[in-house]
Amino acid sequence: MDYRQFMTERLSDYKDDNMLTTRVLLLVCSLAPCHADGFTLEEEEDFNQDVLGTDFLRRPLHPSFFCPDMSPSPTVPTSVEFVKAADVKVIAALGDSLTTAIGANGSTILSIPFEFRQLSWSIGGYGTYQNVITLANIFKLFNPGLLGPSPVWTFHGQPTTVNETGFNFAVTGHNTLNVSDQIRHMIDTFKSYPGLSFEEDWKVVTMLIGMNDICDFCKDKTLFSTDNFIRHMTDALDTMMKEIPRTIVNVVQILSMKPLRDLQRPTLGCQLQKSFCSCLVQPEEDSTELQELVEVNTEFQRRLEKLLDGERFFKKDFAVVLQPYVENAEPPHLPDGTIDMSFFTADCFHFTVKGHEELAKGLWNNMFQPVGQKEVIKTFSEPVKLTCPSKEHPYIYTRPRVESSAAPLRRLCVPLMSLLSVFHSL
Repeated sequence: MDYRQFMTERLSDYKDDNMLTTRVLLLVCSLAPCHADGFTLEEEEDFNQDVLGTDFLRRPLHPSFFCPDMSPSPTVPTSVEFVKAADVKVIAALGDSLTTAIGANGSTILSIPFEFRQLSWSIGGYGTYQNVITLANIFKLFNPGLLGPSPVWTFHGQPTTVNETGFNFAVTGHNTLNVSDQIRHMIDTFKSYPGLSFEEDWKVVTMLIGMNDICDFCKDKTLFSTDNFIRHMTDALDTMMKEIPRTIVNVVQILSMKPLRDLQRPTLGCQLQKSFCSCLVQPEEDSTELQELVEVNTEFQRRLEKLLDGERFFKKDFAVVLQPYVENAEPPHLPDGTIDMSFFTADCFHFTVKGHEELAKGLWNNMFQPVGQKEVIKTFSEPVKLTCPSKEHPYIYTRPRVESSAAPLRRLCVPLMSLLSVFHSL
């Protein structure tokens, strides 16, 4: 079945006498005032094509990606430090609308309520790597039997099943305070899913959440404080470490969000920014409110890095690794200096498939770079070049930084050296 036929049949599950169009418009209008006020309204184009991207597979296929060693370990690893890509049996994701891939494959405001989970950077499983580059599709090159990639799109606010979402447990609009609910759902699904060995299978879980806390900060500075962000993250990671065996958790560092203020087009869609992230978008450029939000954003990043620096979330069969590649990334620019809006959806806030693919490649590369040597992307203007695991270290890097691991030994050595100097002076 080709993509156009697939999307048409799936659309028929919802569409009845243009009722889906009506529902989309009602939802969009609930998110932002539905009047043009001089902005360009582009919703009169073909609904199927512009909302669901039915011409998605018409673009050229990506070149094949091969590595010298794509084989699993001779036996199933027992240590989290020796897990190769082909050893990973299960992939999952936690987060918000960036991970549900809101609007990622549409071209108008009508696409915003659609969650293109099958194309999501960390978990999308549509087609193959050559169709769309996602972390899951890269892992599928190493293990075609991978469990969990998201197969289809969903509609925001509608009930879903694991057959639709795969192991993408992200929920559009969720804050960090909600992530424990996602984790409980994930654990229950893992334990009951046919063909998944909860105790034996190695799992990779990618978690990116916290941007909505910043977007809502001005509405409740206590509820969305840095302390609460760290408390919720700590509780979430503690739960996973306690309850899920054989797991590597990618915690992707949250983005610096101020550059999103520069994503502007004279369209109704861009006005949705004011609903998605009013605390960021509405303050004046030189206001104390904006400066405070930028400082909170930086503090979120700093405190998250501090939380994950060391062996706090590391044991024989479990590790949490901070992947920092997007922490300072600037929006991509065209040669004339303007922002390349092809990376962003009609709401001028979320990523299109083009942006999702760069997020996926950057995450994969970070996973095979040691702590302290992980690439940090400056801008997506230049495509990220996907790399292979090295011959010297073909495993996903999970060992915390050496300095942190050696700290207890250094603390012991200092008094011992002082004592030896005393004896030497006698």
